[in-house]
Amino acid sequence: MEKHPWYKPRRYLHFDTPLSIKSAEIIATNPNNVESHSFYPFIAFNNLTKKIFFDKNAVKIKSKDKIRPISYASHADSAIYSYYSKILSNSYENQLLEHGLTKNVIAFRSLGKSNIDFAKKIFTEIEERKYCSAIGLDVTGFFDNLDHKHLKEMWAKVIGKSPLPNDHFAVFKSITSFSTVDKDKLYKEFNIAIHNPKNNRNRICSPKKLRNRVRKNKLIKKNKALFGIPQGSPISAILSNIYMLDFDKTIKEYVSNIGGSYYRYCDDMMIIVHPEERDKTICYITSEILKLKLTINQKKTEISNFSLTAGKQRSDRPLQYLGFTFDGERILIRSAAFARFSGKMKGGVKLAQRTCEKRNIIRQKKGLVEKDLYKRKIYERYSHLGKQNFLTYGYRAADKMDSKSIRKQLKPLWDRLQKEIEK
Repeated sequence: MEKHPWYKPRRYLHFDTPLSIKSAEIIATNPNNVESHSFYPFIAFNNLTKKIFFDKNAVKIKSKDKIRPISYASHADSAIYSYYSKILSNSYENQLLEHGLTKNVIAFRSLGKSNIDFAKKIFTEIEERKYCSAIGLDVTGFFDNLDHKHLKEMWAKVIGKSPLPNDHFAVFKSITSFSTVDKDKLYKEFNIAIHNPKNNRNRICSPKKLRNRVRKNKLIKKNKALFGIPQGSPISAILSNIYMLDFDKTIKEYVSNIGGSYYRYCDDMMIIVHPEERDKTICYITSEILKLKLTINQKKTEISNFSLTAGKQRSDRPLQYLGFTFDGERILIRSAAFARFSGKMKGGVKLAQRTCEKRNIIRQKKGLVEKDLYKRKIYERYSHLGKQNFLTYGYRAADKMDSKSIRKQLKPLWDRLQKEIEK
């Protein structure tokens, strides 16, 4: 693994079988093999999540479905994407260093930091500035609207080779002129169970069945547009950063010249400027993003103005950034995150209870003594006793940000969990 940091074992079901490191190396690291490689269609599905928010009066919790299309590549294709992602990342990092952008682009890079660190940096800077406007901008349909021509130009620019070498062009072509197969329809075609897909399988079907059944039944959909790349491939993240490189340089220079700061986390931008520069900055960024054939989502634009009142920093509205809020005094975890956690916790306890009841019915029939609710998994997932869950993340944030307010938010959750178990 040290010799092949780009390699990641993948065990999911696809049109080909999982690869060893040796097999992946043969396929991905030989330019001739990559140039002649036949890429499989992506398998696509919609990742549905509930977006929790409060109404305008912050009284009633509301929710709406947020659908994010996800596509995952075959094992051989993923190995190629991972290897070329590593190549591009190395060249891209050099570009960031050359143009002084290492602190401005914070997503999809190995920085050894988390959202907690990035949010803390923003909030600390606002505290130090005292009078400022924090502008949050969001790009509409980011991955779905990346222009292929511009992406190709930036790809060549980053690696310093134009036109693209044949192997790079083969990867570029596969990720832009890609094909997808709907996961549900595919599984239905081969009677594959959604919750137990492997069931002694090591691949979905043979290449012959792919041709005679999947392609013949028109399950394969090709992207014929001149824009858009699939979300979920190992190379998509670095390509999105490369696409924005010239834009990042332009905006960073503009904002720096007016004494502000610019940060971009994938399709979310955060700009901190003096209040007098706020409106002009928004107009400038909005016009520049159009040059990339992208648009700013006006509905998601958020502006928080900070000032000093009676010696204390205040904001006209709390700033929301990477799951946290800041009003000039307090750093909090967003209320929506607690609403989501509460729903998951209640659902997890109910599932454990149903499992316990089923197990005890079987034990009764066998004449065995009933057992109490098995709490270990519940505590691992929904309490501070676990290693990686919402609460441990929250307490880590409280420590790093030195936020007593976050600790107060988290404190009642243990009692709520106990009450849910007692029900």
